[in-house]
Amino acid sequence: MPGKLTTIAFDADDTLWHNERFFKLTQERFVSLLADYADPAVLDAHLLEVEGRNLGRYGYGIKGFLLSMIESAIELTEARIPSSVLQEILAIGHDMLEHPIDLLPHAREAVEAAKADHMVLLITKGDLLDQERKLAQSGLGDLFDGVEIVSEKMSQTYSSIFSFHGDGPARSMMVGNSLKSDVRPAIEAGAWGVHVPFGLTWALDHAEPPLGHPRFCEVPDLGSLPDLLADLR
Repeated sequence: MPGKLTTIAFDADDTLWHNERFFKLTQERFVSLLADYADPAVLDAHLLEVEGRNLGRYGYGIKGFLLSMIESAIELTEARIPSSVLQEILAIGHDMLEHPIDLLPHAREAVEAAKADHMVLLITKGDLLDQERKLAQSGLGDLFDGVEIVSEKMSQTYSSIFSFHGDGPARSMMVGNSLKSDVRPAIEAGAWGVHVPFGLTWALDHAEPPLGHPRFCEVPDLGSLPDLLADLR
């Protein structure tokens, strides 16, 4: 039928594997390192402010986060931060870059189920080298018919990718944990947007769900995706 889904795309971080929890743990270590200079709430707020203004410079990912931590530490201490503390911040950033990949429940089964009857894509944003590393370590790489690592996820991004790899947005679906970058812009492009909630959400990634939209769905976890795909056939 004309509206049959032919392409299913998955987000990576916090959809297929854990990511945000490592950022939270690293931020807690950052706050601990600077405990002598400011209260935790001040440190958290200032780091978030620095991250926000640096998105246009560094984009998303661990390297941008690491640079923002260093910049925040220098500003908050009026450049009095000891080099030893800067070295420790660098070390915790390096730890993030070397952390093993931990798949979320049902990740492999969901991708395999989608692949049985559809073209399957991975659409993720962030640092190219780090995202390639995570995909390689995930063991899921061979399941995808196409991989797109982008600097930002907007409606034009999805329209272009779904037109290039598949039959256009109208016959495509984006599955992800972020309402702001996975669901809403995919729906704006004309695709289906499936929200898979994750317990942790970055403060700069909040958005309201498009409730009532005919192409919006929410599933409790990836284990429910095969049934959803079956219902939409």
